[in-house]
Amino acid sequence: MGLNFRDKAWVFLWILCCSSLICSVKATVTYDRKTVIINGQRRILLSGSIHYPRSTPEMWPDLIQKAKEGGLDVIQTYVFWNGHEPSPGQYYFEDRYDLVKFIKLVQQAGLYVHLRIGPYVCAEWNFGGFPVWLKYVSGMAFRTDNEPFKAAMQKFTEKIVGMMKQENLFETQGGPIILSQVENEYGPVEWEIGAPGKAYTKWAAQMAEGLSTGVPWIMCKQDEDVPDSIINTCNGFYCEGFKPKSDNKPKMWTENWTSWLTEFGGAVPYRPAEDIAFSVARFIHNGGSFMNYYMYHGGTNFDRTAGQFIATSYDYDAPLDEYGLPREPKYSHLTKLHKVIKLCEPALVSVDPTVTWLGDKLEAHVYKSKSSCAAFLSNYNNISAARVSFGGSTYDLPPWSISILPDCKTEYYNTAKVQVRTPSIHMKMVPTNTQLSWGSYNEEIPSPYDSNNGTFAKEGLVEQISMTRDKTDYLWYLADVAISADEKFLKTGEDPLLSIDSAGHALSVFVNGQLAGTAYGSLENPKLTFSQKIKLHAGVNKLALLSIAAGLPNVGVHYETWNIGILGPVTLKGVNSGTWDMSKWKWSYKIGTKGEALSIHTVTGSSTVEWKEGTLLAKKQPLTWYKTTFDMPSESEPLALDMNTMGKGQIWINGKNIGRHWPAYTARGKCERCSYAGTFTEKKCLSNCGEASQRWYHVPRSWLKPSANLIVVLEEWGGDPNGISLVTRTGKK
Repeated sequence: MGLNFRDKAWVFLWILCCSSLICSVKATVTYDRKTVIINGQRRILLSGSIHYPRSTPEMWPDLIQKAKEGGLDVIQTYVFWNGHEPSPGQYYFEDRYDLVKFIKLVQQAGLYVHLRIGPYVCAEWNFGGFPVWLKYVSGMAFRTDNEPFKAAMQKFTEKIVGMMKQENLFETQGGPIILSQVENEYGPVEWEIGAPGKAYTKWAAQMAEGLSTGVPWIMCKQDEDVPDSIINTCNGFYCEGFKPKSDNKPKMWTENWTSWLTEFGGAVPYRPAEDIAFSVARFIHNGGSFMNYYMYHGGTNFDRTAGQFIATSYDYDAPLDEYGLPREPKYSHLTKLHKVIKLCEPALVSVDPTVTWLGDKLEAHVYKSKSSCAAFLSNYNNISAARVSFGGSTYDLPPWSISILPDCKTEYYNTAKVQVRTPSIHMKMVPTNTQLSWGSYNEEIPSPYDSNNGTFAKEGLVEQISMTRDKTDYLWYLADVAISADEKFLKTGEDPLLSIDSAGHALSVFVNGQLAGTAYGSLENPKLTFSQKIKLHAGVNKLALLSIAAGLPNVGVHYETWNIGILGPVTLKGVNSGTWDMSKWKWSYKIGTKGEALSIHTVTGSSTVEWKEGTLLAKKQPLTWYKTTFDMPSESEPLALDMNTMGKGQIWINGKNIGRHWPAYTARGKCERCSYAGTFTEKKCLSNCGEASQRWYHVPRSWLKPSANLIVVLEEWGGDPNGISLVTRTGKK
């Protein structure tokens, strides 16, 4: 019997209702002792860190696609508070800080996201990701049981989580975010500060859980005091021995360091592909189920975002280099590893391994279920190769290596057997028709007590960031040194000795408009001392001290209390009336340079500045601005500036700051032959000894136009701009 219209209508409504119920079933992210479970499925997850502000939006799709082709499941990123809230309550989520766009691009590529909100990030990032204004909130103390800090931290965390929810970006909403992180490597800090740290850890976890994201929260390096609701994870070069605090939580590695940071004045670290592959395979065969490369693409510290003494390049010897190109053989060697691990996944997520010893420092991990079998054969000897018998067959294991048998029979991969040809990636100068023609402008050295030029007076010496609020690297300390006609210097007629103690980071001393000397600190010891005889004459001498910041600290217990700038003592020794303590004098101050105030680094520039060209071009003079223009090269490869003939300063391209330049040559003989086998540390594998810490500076192509691109350089110490050249990063001859 056929259905009438009313019956047909009821059937239609019933089908529609069922369809709606099916569609409304939410995705889930949970975990057990084995793995993170996504929509009911246990997963072995391979992840890589790509920080959105360290590249450009135009680079993001290619970076994400290369990560996917490299066998990754997840993209991990921090959230950078100081970039998103430069002033209290004033938010910025555009250009390189368009977090939502970045996450949606990851989703479009079919990958997951691990969002490390923090909001403390460390990351060798300026002030560890905290906005500088936070330091000056009344009663503020960072990362402890402090009400002003907790209020500000919670407000920003809620802001980010709210944005993610509004855009339906959590996995439970159909989005790609499967994990979130609160705080970052807090365990060592908690251990140092004790009870307030424990209370803060508990509060942070409860605050995060209260935001109801629907996905698990983690805390990395929080092994001793992690709350029950949080997964604690490992960071380091090796994490095979790590165990989560609870037997009910999976074994996760949030930072497998692909190398180490580059500091100005230091050698460039690298980590061999064989060693990092070994670390991954060993972690997986010991029950690890989530592994993230820090970094998979390091990128660039554009626009003064680098932490204290950290180089502008954040290449990190990552599988994708600073310019977004695959670094071989690391990229391809790891890609093959990832494919083999995925072949093993059915066995890895189903059972626990059977572990047997095949000989001295020789071990087999076998995962065998009813339907699958995977074996890992390991040689932990870092000197000798070995031949082992397993399953009726023999296998040759190089030193410090692991062979992976996805079917428990056939060796698909060995971590030490690199079979990838390494291309010759190098920097190539663009054709000579792009020869740069420079103009120069000498920065004015301010005079004390000249309020028309923005100077102001204070008693004694002041802390630098309290004055600049990190809007500039530069603060002038100015004083008149009056030498009476009858005041004589030492009986021998020697010049007096000027001594200055500074909390860093660099210092230039000018006497009567002439550079008398410079001094600078280092990452290990940011503080510096200037001690040099200076020439003074009878009458009033103009003393101008330029204190220069090289990024703010990004790690340390209560680093918000650390000082920068000239804090004294400042003394002049060698006058008949005795040693002068100038520390308590009335000093005059000026924030920033005149060139910055005139915006000569911008596209519009300043009509009041007269640029010298040709034979009048200033060379090897301190505090000099340079500018030129160039046309975009026809080559498609990534671009950079070769700054090897310059000293120290900053670079702008079409008004955008590409970072601080500072070749900062390293000491010869500091590098050791890299011995990764079982003894790898960031100090064992070093390159560029006797050369510049950073010679080339990335110029994003998306910042350029077809012609008349403006380069502006502020040179602090003195250099020859005629040696600056535009180069491409290429594998072609």
